[in-house]
Amino acid sequence: MQSSRSSVNSTTSAPYITSIDLMRGLVMVLMALDHVRGFFTDADFSSTDLARTTPAIFLTRWITHLCAPVFVFLAGTSAYLSASRGMQRSQLAKRLFLRGLWLVFLELTVVRFAWFFNLDYSLMDLQVIWALGWSMIVLAALVYLPLWAIAGFGIGMILNHNLLDGIRLEDFQAAGGSLTWKGWLLSVLHIPHFPVVYPLIPWIGVMAAGYAFGPLMLLASRTRIKVVLECGAILVAGFLILRALNIYGDPEPWVLQETRVFTLLSFLNTTKYPPSLLYLLMTLGLMFLLISAFEWWHEAHGPHGIAGRFLITFGRVPLFFYLIHLYFIHGLALFIAFAMGANIRSFLTSSWEFPPWWGFSLPVVYLVWVVVTTALYPICRRFAALKSRHRGSWWTPYI
Repeated sequence: MQSSRSSVNSTTSAPYITSIDLMRGLVMVLMALDHVRGFFTDADFSSTDLARTTPAIFLTRWITHLCAPVFVFLAGTSAYLSASRGMQRSQLAKRLFLRGLWLVFLELTVVRFAWFFNLDYSLMDLQVIWALGWSMIVLAALVYLPLWAIAGFGIGMILNHNLLDGIRLEDFQAAGGSLTWKGWLLSVLHIPHFPVVYPLIPWIGVMAAGYAFGPLMLLASRTRIKVVLECGAILVAGFLILRALNIYGDPEPWVLQETRVFTLLSFLNTTKYPPSLLYLLMTLGLMFLLISAFEWWHEAHGPHGIAGRFLITFGRVPLFFYLIHLYFIHGLALFIAFAMGANIRSFLTSSWEFPPWWGFSLPVVYLVWVVVTTALYPICRRFAALKSRHRGSWWTPYI
């Protein structure tokens, strides 16, 4: 691999790679499906609880597992590609640091309010934007290292963090059951505990690996297709082999179920909080295969059609879409509840605290999802055009 200096300043005319925006747009739309499901489903159980779920509900949740890993990984790749267009290493580090702080601030304020619609901070979830922000702050320091060292750091964290699975948070409790400072540090880093939903390990490694992946996206188109396809095949094969062996990579082994379908679901049911090695092999492997397919389609057939342009629009304004879609979905639930004559005070909280009578079947969830993405498309399209016209302005990297 190249040195860190050459990786940042190797070219001032790096091509614009639409497959990244296409991939990012796809996961943003899938993310909206997951959040619509959370706000509108009538299922009062975890979608991955094999004792109660159905294949349709499980797979609706499972496909959205793509979202967070792809979002974080491609944020690292985009940072590299931005640097490859002539940005100095110090400029890149400053941008990553400030953007990371901005994202953490948004998680604590704008994002938190979208989820809860109240100011009761005894209710709080530190989720993907929180992890993304801190990962950028760490990457701001890592960019000064050689590219091989960044790759080793990221891949090493992804491969080895499940060695920490034997550590129990209960061993770090003070008298009365409260966590010691070591317990809180462990929660922030690896073990989910209120309010930390997304511990930072291995998300920091995922972003670092995405940054180190950047040079591969600057290869010639046909070479890039081949290399990305090989990366996807290796990761998927690694997932299949490790998962079949049931010896490492996820704290929850798969087990034989009453039917073959549910045995397959058990095989696919990997751990997201924090994302296990197998979870990341499965999702990032699929991401590589999809990017390779997008690249191949563009090489063989030229510009993407209506569906492609639809996804690319969301992929060019991911943070803007993330923020407005949460308010739209929660607001829509509030509106429908009001129309049904409900006391809307019970909806001024997180979706898992909505009244037990609330919720709709899976087909209705999908219908609401279509309405949400269709309604937000014109807004995102206008904002993407505005952002493009002001490319290089101080605010464009931050939304």
